[in-house]
Amino acid sequence: MNSPQQDAEPSTRVSVDLGPRSYQIHIGSGLLNRAGKLIGSAAEPVRGFIITHPLVDRLHGEALRRSITAFPTHTLLVPSGERQKSLRRASLLYDQLLDSGADRSSAIIAFGGGVIGDLAGFVAATYMRGTTYIQIPTTLLAQVDASVGGKVAVDHPKAKNLIGAFYQPSLVVADTSVLRTLRARDYRAGLAEVVKHGVIADAAFFSWLENNISALRRREPGAVAHVVRRSCEIKADVVRRDERESGLRAVLNFGHTIGHALESLTGYKALRHGEAIAIGMVAASRLAQHLGMIRQDDFERVQELLTVLHLPVSIPAISAEDILAAMRADKKAIDGVPRFVLPTAIGRVEVGFDVPQSAVQTALVDVGAST
Repeated sequence: MNSPQQDAEPSTRVSVDLGPRSYQIHIGSGLLNRAGKLIGSAAEPVRGFIITHPLVDRLHGEALRRSITAFPTHTLLVPSGERQKSLRRASLLYDQLLDSGADRSSAIIAFGGGVIGDLAGFVAATYMRGTTYIQIPTTLLAQVDASVGGKVAVDHPKAKNLIGAFYQPSLVVADTSVLRTLRARDYRAGLAEVVKHGVIADAAFFSWLENNISALRRREPGAVAHVVRRSCEIKADVVRRDERESGLRAVLNFGHTIGHALESLTGYKALRHGEAIAIGMVAASRLAQHLGMIRQDDFERVQELLTVLHLPVSIPAISAEDILAAMRADKKAIDGVPRFVLPTAIGRVEVGFDVPQSAVQTALVDVGAST
């Protein structure tokens, strides 16, 4: 794996406009070298606590710490894996923060992928009733989705992200050069959320993805910067209009109702989050087709794009009934009825509850679930 380049290239900014909770997403190559200055422009912490994985710390931690000169930092390491996103791990971090003298003038800096962002954000939202929270995502999935929007949470054994809050960061710094050190499987998993943004909101962006497969596979800097920026723009616009998911923001859950069930049923081990969401998008699109909501060719485009990006599009050896039961426990279900986000065309989706269970079961079996 190559190290990220050291010289910063021109960066772009995306604003998340939420009144007093507004913040900037800085996107560009080499931004780790400027992270300290960017943090200083958004907040004035007395000290910083960097929560990260050992591998991320080994690859990029020194660059981040070198850039922060205005206040002292402490690094708190968390083992990798979705299972670390738990109340137990959060409690251990509270202990470490207390032992290190963290108070409400401190900043918690999430430095890693989606697990670190969700966990560190949950800790920031709840430690002393809220501390400054900075997001520095190091995976494609986190840069295009998880680091933006203020959803922070830990998992419950029965459901993903069941315990959490809405807590916006003060700043997001997305250094696209660090993505060159990302494992191929993790990079591909991030592309699932990129595809999601095209399906839910931007047909032209979806077409751009179809026409730039090779550039995306090669992680060409211009292509990567474009998908991060456009994804952040789409998500920022949705969050601006519906911060706490009272309506519109639910469109961002396309593929997640089924995807979260698959993650839970496989113990958060067999599938990356993006892989589960890819399967979930195919299943949701197949369900929409069964209900007469989407044309066959649009379903095929979704499935084909995910396939050529080397993402899974079929359910592993899990029964449809087990998936249905897991979906009923999802936090977005109401009175045990799952809420589905279903495409009506490329670039447009609808949210609803009134979906016949028989149609859901048929769609699940169509994409690989056992009967």
